Amino acid sequence: MPDVARIELAGVWRKEDRLADPDDVWRQLQAGPPVHRLTFDTSRVAEWDSGLVTFAIKVLEEGNARGIETDRTGLPDGAQRLLRLALAVPERQTGRARERPPWLVRIGARTTAAWAQTVLALAFLGDGIFAVGALMRGRARFRLIDLLTVIQECGPRALGIVSLISFLIGLILGFVGAVQLQQFGASIFVANLVAVAMTREIGCIMTAIVMAGRTGAAFAAQLGTMTTNQEIDALSTMGIAPMEFLVLPRMLALILMMPLLTIYADLVGILGGAVVGVGMLGLGPTEYFEQTRGAVSLADFFIGVSKSAVFGVVVALVGCLRGMQSGRSAEAVGLAATSAVVTSIVLIIVIDGIFAVILNVLHL
Repeated sequence: MPDVARIELAGVWRKEDRLADPDDVWRQLQAGPPVHRLTFDTSRVAEWDSGLVTFAIKVLEEGNARGIETDRTGLPDGAQRLLRLALAVPERQTGRARERPPWLVRIGARTTAAWAQTVLALAFLGDGIFAVGALMRGRARFRLIDLLTVIQECGPRALGIVSLISFLIGLILGFVGAVQLQQFGASIFVANLVAVAMTREIGCIMTAIVMAGRTGAAFAAQLGTMTTNQEIDALSTMGIAPMEFLVLPRMLALILMMPLLTIYADLVGILGGAVVGVGMLGLGPTEYFEQTRGAVSLADFFIGVSKSAVFGVVVALVGCLRGMQSGRSAEAVGLAATSAVVTSIVLIIVIDGIFAVILNVLHL
């Protein structure tokens, strides 16, 4: 048939050797009459490996692009089987430059994804509120031992890192304040600076950030691993609500422990400021702590404690949400833990800003 072309291959076709270029085949075909069907003849091929298969794939792909029918029956049986496998599995696009969609499409896709995540977070928050309601009615299903275990993990075992961070923060605040206030002969007001800053803002924020990196990431990793092992699906299959059995104990533990840790962080931070005031400025211990007692009001103290309870809910819910949204791989669990920490810290700062605006309006 005049519209049929045959590609004859001979000799050794190995990838280590210099093989023919498929483009040469198409240049020769273009020089002749039009071709509508392409066949192979490999009867004189002595040895072959993946080099022959790669050559055939390129020829077949180009033939399909040109609308030319290709016949593989002339290839060795092993090569035909490899071709079927290679063409059945789609090629991965990882690492290849792909055409970027228009900027408006990218903005729309990201906005849609952000909105979907917001809806999921609000639904998760609603489920958490219903779980608390079930607890208040005495119908929540979780084990007391789980609650006590989480309390131990996020309470007493967190004292070490909270002590270190709070003491250093108080030390830094005291040092920075001392450098500035000494210029005006008002060194005694370092006590006011450290006490008010720690009780209203720094104590609760730093404790929340520490717990987000320590406990929130742990929650995400634990629940992410359970998601990978299909344990959460098993709980749902048995009729046990994961929100009550897994999330509620963690949320209650942080609601209980965060205010206590914040009070402890405030005291340790004030102690750190006292080290600077007494050791660097030469203030008396009694004088320093009397100034501190006069500077801090009950309103400042309760504002910090109230914030810490809210931050505890945020850390617990975000950690559990990211864990339950995790994919079913080890990499996905790590990404869930990272996302839990980042999201928690961002929300803590945003909520603290909202608190600042509200308290300013209320003149507190």
